Amino acid sequence: METLLARQQDAHRRDGTPPVAVRIDRIDRAIGALVDHASDIADALSADFGHRSRQGSLVSDVAASIEPLKHAKRHVRRWMRRDHRSVSPAPLALLGARAWVDYQPKGVVGVIAPWNFPFNLTFAPLAGILAAGNRAMIKPSEFTPKSSALMQAMVAQAFDDSEVAVVTGDQAVGEAFAALPFDHLLFTGATAVAKHVMRAAAENLVPVTLELGGKSPAIIGRDADLDLAARRLLFGKTLNAGQICVAPDYALVPKESIDAFADALARNVAVMFPTFRDNPDYTSIINDRNKARLESYLRDAREKGAMVRELHAAGEALNDRRMPPTLVLGATDDMAVLRDEIFGPILPLVPYGRLEDAIAYVNARPRPLSLYYFGNGRADQEHVLANIVAGGVTLNDTIVHLTQDNLPFGGVGPSGMGAYHGVDGFRTFSHARSVYRQSRFDITAMLRPPYGKAIQRVLDFKIRR
Repeated sequence: METLLARQQDAHRRDGTPPVAVRIDRIDRAIGALVDHASDIADALSADFGHRSRQGSLVSDVAASIEPLKHAKRHVRRWMRRDHRSVSPAPLALLGARAWVDYQPKGVVGVIAPWNFPFNLTFAPLAGILAAGNRAMIKPSEFTPKSSALMQAMVAQAFDDSEVAVVTGDQAVGEAFAALPFDHLLFTGATAVAKHVMRAAAENLVPVTLELGGKSPAIIGRDADLDLAARRLLFGKTLNAGQICVAPDYALVPKESIDAFADALARNVAVMFPTFRDNPDYTSIINDRNKARLESYLRDAREKGAMVRELHAAGEALNDRRMPPTLVLGATDDMAVLRDEIFGPILPLVPYGRLEDAIAYVNARPRPLSLYYFGNGRADQEHVLANIVAGGVTLNDTIVHLTQDNLPFGGVGPSGMGAYHGVDGFRTFSHARSVYRQSRFDITAMLRPPYGKAIQRVLDFKIRR
């Protein structure tokens, strides 16, 4: 890995800032790799998960990876333009002084990608990395070995390893990767792991972008259409069987609507998934360890008095590590299901009295990656937006804010640091270099000793209310 990093850094220093044609060519090659291997990607993901929805994989890991690359290709010329700024004090501009910002590539960006969306969470940020003129080294997860091997082969076919390269391996390889002296490091994964990644990066003062997770709440307003809210919430909770960092982790529901909302969820699950066994549209839990973790949450909740309601046909035996959407009613704060990030198809329903109570409940916990509010009253929407800090928000749906190329994606506090997507990704992976060009007139002469009356007059003018 050290040799590979040195090769990329040497190539970056040798070739300098790449012109737009080179950047677009690299983006095109990334798009081509995804298009040419779309079917292979769906097959590899299904093999890694035990079963993964083929259409779901084509949507989330292929189409949703191509679109940000195409967006970057369309806009990179504009993003690269010199950003002219006004000079101060203003009269200097009349004498010929100028100021601007150039967005320079940082060099080599390290990408540590997770197992839940291996291709999307590599190629979507790669759009900003390549558009900014960088090179990249990628470390995919060891939990999806077939996908990682395919990604390595795809990238090797499309790129010279001095441009983009994939490094595979276990946790020890990942730890060594995080400690490399990159020019920027992007990590997507668990908050607990992010602390180790950030500590390793700090040894070389490597700037980091952390895309984490946490417990993203959904608040059901009193004026919400319960069936519509149930359908849209289920989209976010059943996509990839809830194994997604922006999945709604729990729902705050008006206390008088808990049973009605639970019934709405059950009705709509039956429409989306009439059966779960052998259903090609429903994805399995990634491995036995994670399935056991999810089952332990339900066991803990039952033992402490909660009611657990599985939303599938009674008596249906499931296979391939599939777990049906499952509601937890009457959950309390001492239960693991309300303490830990669930990362699966379990949804606690938490009752609230006033909207203020729901807001206070969210604010008493670490700041979430995503927030979802269902309700049509603009005043209530604005009240929620003004009083909850979250990485991103979708009103009256789930996850859709993540798909917007013109919106930054990132967390806040324990749910992340920094953001990317679109122009925000381009700027995250660029160095904003300030440039000031002085006038041909010696207008700073008064600032050099020996000081006299002229500088005192300037100071008297500046130092005042």
